[in-house]
Amino acid sequence: MVCPRPATAVRRKTSVRVSLDHVHIFASDLDATLRFFMKMFGATLVWDEKAAGVRAVRLALGDAFVHVYEQAPRSERGGPMHHLGIATDDLDGLIAGMKNNGYLFRNEIREQPKFRYVMIAGPDDLLIELFECREPACWQLKN
Repeated sequence: MVCPRPATAVRRKTSVRVSLDHVHIFASDLDATLRFFMKMFGATLVWDEKAAGVRAVRLALGDAFVHVYEQAPRSERGGPMHHLGIATDDLDGLIAGMKNNGYLFRNEIREQPKFRYVMIAGPDDLLIELFECREPACWQLKN
C-alpha cells in the first residue's frame, strides 16, 4: 500500500483554530491513575483542581494531554471510547522500562507490516495501545 499524501485541512471562513487537545477518562482511584501514567509513560502534571464538582487533573503526555476525572467509570471498558493510543519510537525500550517499573504484560507485541503494537490494561481496565510505527511520515507522527 502506498502512503497517501498528507490530508489538507478544510479551510474555514474564520480564523478559528481547531485541534484535538486531550482524551478525558474517569478514574475510580485518581491518585493510582496519576501514578500509573507518570511512572509508566513519564506524564507530567499540568493542572489539578475542582471542575464540575469533582477533582480534575490534566497530564501532559508527549504532544497531547490526558484529562482525568476523579469519578468511577460509568460503564465497563471505556463506554464509547475503545482505547487510548500511545505512540513511541522504541516499543521494546518502553516495554522494558514499564517492566522495570513493575508492570506485568499479559500480551506479546503484535507485528504488522507498517507498525507493531501491544494492548495493555491501565487503571479501571482502560484499554491502552502502545505502538511503534515503521513509517511515521505516513501517520504524520513527529520523530
